[in-house]
Amino acid sequence: MLPIESPVKPMLARPASKIPESAELLFEPKWDGFRCLVFRDGDELSLQSRSGKPLNRYFPEVLERLRADLPERVVLDGELVVVVNGRLDFDALTERVHPAQSRIDLLAEQHPARYVAFDLLALGDESFVDEPTSARRERLEGLAAEHVHITPATTDPATAREWFTLFEGAGLDGVIGKPLAAGYSPGKRVMFKYKHSRTADCVLAGLRWHVDGEPGELVGSVLLGLYDDAGVLHHVGTVGSFPVARRRELAGELAELITDGEHPWLGDSTREGQRLPGGVNRWRSAEQPWVPLRPERVLEVGYEHTEGGHPARFRLNAQFVRWRPDREPKSCGYTQLEEPANYDLDAVFRGEVKPAS
Repeated sequence: MLPIESPVKPMLARPASKIPESAELLFEPKWDGFRCLVFRDGDELSLQSRSGKPLNRYFPEVLERLRADLPERVVLDGELVVVVNGRLDFDALTERVHPAQSRIDLLAEQHPARYVAFDLLALGDESFVDEPTSARRERLEGLAAEHVHITPATTDPATAREWFTLFEGAGLDGVIGKPLAAGYSPGKRVMFKYKHSRTADCVLAGLRWHVDGEPGELVGSVLLGLYDDAGVLHHVGTVGSFPVARRRELAGELAELITDGEHPWLGDSTREGQRLPGGVNRWRSAEQPWVPLRPERVLEVGYEHTEGGHPARFRLNAQFVRWRPDREPKSCGYTQLEEPANYDLDAVFRGEVKPAS
């Protein structure tokens, strides 16, 4: 029996505004994947998600590699990632959670997942949960193998800031700061996360009513659009974080924009390849209802990064910043979205800082 048994709640991070001048933190790249704890006890090996659910079925190639490279008895914390065209691809990763085993096996062959370890919780009969980050990191570095990547780490804030900028071009998500003297605290927000934050002006093109009210009473979320170079309006995300009082106000303010006529996301107005809201996908079997609004208003939103290729969409829900009455909807295009400079992802796996050629 391992000294630590699954399920274990992973140690978490809380947002922080900027990387500090501190000698008390260990900085690591923030990988854009699925959080995954690995438990190996002889022939038994299990992959556990952040929520405690098993992941073995979805990543057979990872199990095979970990069995070949890991010690007989070990517990690791890390991230599952998928690389496509030299960048981390979260969309390709989520496609692995599929009901058909044949589909999983095909994707595993086309774009095999990798496991990136960033913490060691146990080895043999020893538990390191109460050991400081510095000690756990030292032991972790001894486990590096061909298919078990150990995340780069530094105690130098200047290097961490360089990683924050450079590594985004490889699809990474920011930087994590771990207190060097702290133990591993399951489920606690002990670490710090420094993530990229940007703004964009988007077209207000639709809304969804809140589930706790009648239609027309409370706005649940507003739907965002951006125009491509051909003048096609694509659905790029939503804003849904509003206080209850503001949801009620928005229901009144936006009522005059509701339309049952021509709309760029409805009927004959749609175009091939256009991103549209509410469609059926692998996460939902029925269309998600929404209310079309005349695309006449512009709002500025905050976002972290995009996904999905061209046309792209916001990876997570955007945050409302302000209305932009000074902007014309047709001026809200993809060109305003920042594209990070390309970066050699293999260099990140090797712990190097080397711009791609």
